[in-house]
Amino acid sequence: MLLILGTIRLPAQNLDAARPVMRRMAEASRAEDGYIEYGYAEDVLEPGLIHVHELWSDQAALDRHFAAPHLAEWRASWAGLGIGERNLRLYEVGEPRPI
Repeated sequence: MLLILGTIRLPAQNLDAARPVMRRMAEASRAEDGYIEYGYAEDVLEPGLIHVHELWSDQAALDRHFAAPHLAEWRASWAGLGIGERNLRLYEVGEPRPI
């Protein structure tokens, strides 16, 4: 499995405009083959800081995701939303277990 964790940052005043765009991106991503988890979360201490988490079954699923039209639409929205800082990391992970 492949885990993507990180953050994106946008001006706090753009959050209202960003929410529906992020929602469309998340809903389309969750409909993809190989999707396991996909989400955004607003930081409660830093307005405009968005935490990203994605979990994909394998590299083929992630490659399809990167080529999906909704990803291109999401990236095209960044300039208008003021998304400039992105800090995302990819990890290979094993099967989850309860803790």
